[in-house]
Amino acid sequence: MTTNKLLIVIIGLGLLLSSCQSSEEENDQMSQENEKEAAVNTLTEAEKEDGWQLLFDGENPGEQWRGYCKEAFPDSGWTVENNALKVIGSGAGEAGGGGDIITKKKYSAFELKLEWKVEKGGNSGILYLAEEQCGENGEPIWKSAPEMQILDNENHPDARLGEDGNRKAGALYDMMPADPQNTKPHGKWNEARILVYQGTVVHFQNGEQILEYHLWTDDWKEMVENSKFADYEGFADVAKEGYIGLQDHGNDVWFRNIKIKEMEN
Repeated sequence: MTTNKLLIVIIGLGLLLSSCQSSEEENDQMSQENEKEAAVNTLTEAEKEDGWQLLFDGENPGEQWRGYCKEAFPDSGWTVENNALKVIGSGAGEAGGGGDIITKKKYSAFELKLEWKVEKGGNSGILYLAEEQCGENGEPIWKSAPEMQILDNENHPDARLGEDGNRKAGALYDMMPADPQNTKPHGKWNEARILVYQGTVVHFQNGEQILEYHLWTDDWKEMVENSKFADYEGFADVAKEGYIGLQDHGNDVWFRNIKIKEMEN
């Protein structure tokens, strides 16, 4: 065999091996993604032993959730899509079609984790230690509860408002920015985790701690005074026990793998 023919054979074998390796890597990645999808809305054995509980089984949101100031889960504006709990966008901002939802149970000391993704330009939030203020003189949930912001940072104008990015995803809305700001773009799943224990609150996003603060302290009260919540009577006096809420802000938003672990105070 001539040298040129030998080189051609060697190059061809190299390309073939490279192609096979690439295909194997792609198959492994697809297998991992499929395995993750199959495990959606389930608890691992380790999570069960550690005391975690599911807040959504992928099929029946009404078992653990109800509408804010309502007895039952909304009959419109929310749905289940591909094993995810979905807010159906109305394009009407906070006057969304389904309204906010809250857990049926109140929590005081807990660790909450979930995954979320938004449509382009999407906005929502995770609220905690929330109180219900219903009736003729009722108030929306966000006037009583701290909020971990959910946002498409690239396309929603709220990302450019507030101060130092304190309205971007992961932020304590309008009070503290997420640092680092590690949010994935619209259409991608983000992991959120919130720890609440005796006034200490920590936000995690995509595996990293992004902020920490302490309720009822002078620093907390100062943050409230410097935010849009300064004029809302009682906001600084956050309840020691309250509901967890998911916000309908008029955009398509998906939630899955919603899990909670209660702790003793």
